[in-house]
Amino acid sequence: MSLTTYDVRRILTRMAKKTGPKPTEAELHLLAVLWEHGPSTVRQIHDAIAGEKETGYTTTLRILQKMTDKGLVLRDESQRSHVYHAAYEPHETRRQLVRDLLRRAFAGSPAKLVMQALSEQRTTPEELAEIRALLDEIESKGRKQKP
Repeated sequence: MSLTTYDVRRILTRMAKKTGPKPTEAELHLLAVLWEHGPSTVRQIHDAIAGEKETGYTTTLRILQKMTDKGLVLRDESQRSHVYHAAYEPHETRRQLVRDLLRRAFAGSPAKLVMQALSEQRTTPEELAEIRALLDEIESKGRKQKP
């Protein structure tokens, strides 16, 4: 992958901030393709979403160009067909979106967010076991920190 000076500057700025821009729903859809398939051309991304959403090729291209401007994706221009890469890992994007939702909709209360999420949709026994394990880990860390 060949990065431009602009890309390098954007990466360094992102590392300093440790958060990125908030993606729209359409941008999240394209990011999901990049996270699943890795670096891809506009055609590959468009073909991946074609069965799910009626979107024209130029619309996909336009969204990717805006995502590049926002710093959500990086564009490798070394080949004839530009190749796009997600600038953030999925967990980084999810963390940022949850933090924003937590602050805006739940007054910063993780308990309210979790209670709402669990009441909205059926949770599998496996998911509940994961949640319990996370709570146990959090409690364990809390006990170790207190004198």
